[in-house]
Amino acid sequence: MREYYTITELTREFAISTRTIRFYEDEGLIQPIRRGRTRLFRQSDRQLLRMILRGKRLGLAISDIREIVQMHKLPSGEAGQLRMTVRRVGERRREFEQKRRDIEDLMAELDQIEEACLTRMAELGIAPGP
Repeated sequence: MREYYTITELTREFAISTRTIRFYEDEGLIQPIRRGRTRLFRQSDRQLLRMILRGKRLGLAISDIREIVQMHKLPSGEAGQLRMTVRRVGERRREFEQKRRDIEDLMAELDQIEEACLTRMAELGIAPGP
C-alpha cells in the first residue's frame, strides 16, 4: 500500500477533475498534505474521496456527506457512520420511489391523451403519421 497519492493519480483513478478534488478540499472534506504547491493525499484521503463520490452517486448533498465524514471521526466511528448512511440511503430511496410513482402517473396520463387523440383521428379519418 502506498503512502501518498498525487492529485493527478486520484483524478485518473476516480475519473474526476482536479477541480472536483479541490472543491472537496475547500469544503473541508479532505485535507491533503501540502509540499509547496503539491498536494499529497494519504490513503485515508483516498478512502474519504471514495466515500464522498459514493455519496454523490447516491444523490446526497454535500452537507449530508460532511455529516457522514465527521461521524467517522467520532467515538461511535464506523458504527455511527454506517447507521447514518443507512438512514440517508433510506431517505433517498423513498424520494426516488415517489419520483417513480410520479413518472408512472405521468406516463399513464400521456397514454390516455395519446389514445384519445388516436381515437379522434380515426373518427375524423385522419391517418396517424409523423
